[in-house]
Amino acid sequence: MRSADDVEAGIVALWRAYGVAREQSLRDRLVLHYAPLVKYVAGRVGTGLPSYVDVADLVQSGVFGLVDAIEKFEPERGLKFETYAMQRIRGAILDDLRAQDWVPRSVRSRARDVERALERLEARLQRTATDLELADELGVSSDELRELFAQLQLTSVVALDELIAAGRGTASLAETLPDDRAEDPVAALVDQDGRRQLADAIAQLSERDRVVVTLYYFENLTLAEIGRVLGVTESRVCQLHTRAVLRLRTKMAEQAEA
Repeated sequence: MRSADDVEAGIVALWRAYGVAREQSLRDRLVLHYAPLVKYVAGRVGTGLPSYVDVADLVQSGVFGLVDAIEKFEPERGLKFETYAMQRIRGAILDDLRAQDWVPRSVRSRARDVERALERLEARLQRTATDLELADELGVSSDELRELFAQLQLTSVVALDELIAAGRGTASLAETLPDDRAEDPVAALVDQDGRRQLADAIAQLSERDRVVVTLYYFENLTLAEIGRVLGVTESRVCQLHTRAVLRLRTKMAEQAEA
């Protein structure tokens, strides 16, 4: 049995060897070592998705993201590989899900209707709109709005860091993290501004939405675990998560336009 220090030393040596000779055999050994990351990210992304979405398919997509991360990782930048790789894995999974176009057009259309309604309401009210106000704006009842949120959870597959990039291109948060050893004040300011805007947008959410976002994205709780914390069903947490993502997306888009 090797100790944790021995394993870490072996991985460091493997990275060095791969940096010198970009051989497939060395890359494959790195893939095997970091494979648990793929399963973890796939499980996180799969939480709340329809039952017909096979997690095994997500894992398969994630492996391509892991390989891409290994091939493009630059250890000299000082970033932790696990953090960088998880972003690449998640991105590959989400790209594959979007390519499958498993969300009906009618649902995507309704999602756009909700986002536009939120933009109109919050521009007029200068605050976060309540569910009742949103229902009135859409011309539906409160029960119909809850049912709509349940349908729209199909469209809320999004990494939280993607919200930072709203209106700014496609770079992920991991790709915009500053290198502590490189002098790039412009990139650092852009990253700080993105984080600030996201924090401001989260602060404007209702208390329950903030709790869901915090527990899901920052405390890494599953939807079922959040349901136990809040004393509601997992399906209700799915609706709350969908509502929070839609509102964050709207607020970040408004800030980007401003």
